[in-house]
Amino acid sequence: MLKNVLPIGIIAIWTLVAGVAMARDETGTITNINAKADQFTLSTGTTVNLPENIEVESLKVGERVAVRYSIQKSGVAMASKVTPAK
Repeated sequence: MLKNVLPIGIIAIWTLVAGVAMARDETGTITNINAKADQFTLSTGTTVNLPENIEVESLKVGERVAVRYSIQKSGVAMASKVTPAK
């Protein structure tokens, strides 16, 4: 029975670690906003999609922001938090 439990535990731990490793923080200046696609691009080259609770209209090109985002299974960066940066 222990042989069956061990692989399940390893898979569960790996899944948790993989999920945590995908969360990223990045700071940069907004260089482009695509309101139709609900996304913006940072000076670092990262394009970030916005969830429904963050309005693209609240952002401005040239604004320096700190972004917390995760990489979705599709490879898309999805923001969970966008705040002004100094």
